[in-house]
Amino acid sequence: MLSYLLNKITYALLTLFGVVTVIFFLFNVLPGDPAQMMLGQNEDTEQLALVKQKYGFDKPISTQYLYYLNDLSPLSFHSNLKGDYTFLEDGKYAAAKLFTISNITTVLKYPYLRESFTKQGKRVTEVLRETLPNTFVLAVSAILIAIFIGVVLGIISALYKDTWLDKVIQVVSTLGMSVPSFFSAILFAWLFGFVLHKYTNLEMTGSLYELDDFGEAMHIKWKNLILPAIVLGIRPLAVVIQLMRNSLLEVFNQDYIRTARAKGLSEFKIIKNHAIKNAINPVVTAISGWFASMLAGAVFVEYIFGWNGLGKEIVNSLNTLDLPVIMGSVLVIATMFVMINIFVDLIYAWLDPRVKL
Repeated sequence: MLSYLLNKITYALLTLFGVVTVIFFLFNVLPGDPAQMMLGQNEDTEQLALVKQKYGFDKPISTQYLYYLNDLSPLSFHSNLKGDYTFLEDGKYAAAKLFTISNITTVLKYPYLRESFTKQGKRVTEVLRETLPNTFVLAVSAILIAIFIGVVLGIISALYKDTWLDKVIQVVSTLGMSVPSFFSAILFAWLFGFVLHKYTNLEMTGSLYELDDFGEAMHIKWKNLILPAIVLGIRPLAVVIQLMRNSLLEVFNQDYIRTARAKGLSEFKIIKNHAIKNAINPVVTAISGWFASMLAGAVFVEYIFGWNGLGKEIVNSLNTLDLPVIMGSVLVIATMFVMINIFVDLIYAWLDPRVKL
């Protein structure tokens, strides 16, 4: 187990290093001057030079890349010369100093994702702290809808194989996989939030937290979660139905199922105690990938429904070329992908003892 985890962590770190390298060079070759974006309309030559020096924009791209790695690394190195980019200013990091050699101090800190270009120096970690929980709530709600409804419909479809009920479920699941999320979002928002509004009492747009009618306090509006969660859950729901049906049909042909039936066990007990646990492994694998994808793929759904999550923030940042926010968001999503994959491998081995880590 320990050897397996160490190998996975090593691969995870190498993967994240590749992601950091790609996103840094990808976004830093885009046209535009970050210093000008930060100053906006208030720029002048002197201020521009100061901002470039402060954030290292006046250095070659290779040096900026090393600065970025130094910011992200928990173990980082800092110059003791004031005015240098790597000078450890008060308030920049919550860091613990380890030791100093010559003019270089080594510190232990949390990864620093830098500051937003367009939010008046607001830290990227603060932006993520405000938006990521909303996306997480949306993704969890969507995946729970997909799991519970998908597993049930998949079992029904397998039990009633080749009947009209099976065919209806198959058509619905195929449709769910075929329709793009942005189209489903527009359709659901228009139909249930506008046309049928007086029956559903749902809004076309809205986020988890909204100001009250007096504009004094924020309140949770759970009903705003219903439409985006359903729309985001449609495609994984369709996948779960197909996987559960096919996997269950395969399990039904196994010898131990025939033995259980020969012993006189009821169909319910056979499915509950024997079939589902062995049939659900492919579903767990698919769901893990979908859950990680939802954190990144909720962009259009959040934007259409006005859900204040990470996806909507990424779209807004792309419109304003707020590079630190975009890069930080992509890096956080990539980290979650890696962590979820490791966690799912452990769950997979627990569900099926035949799988060895």
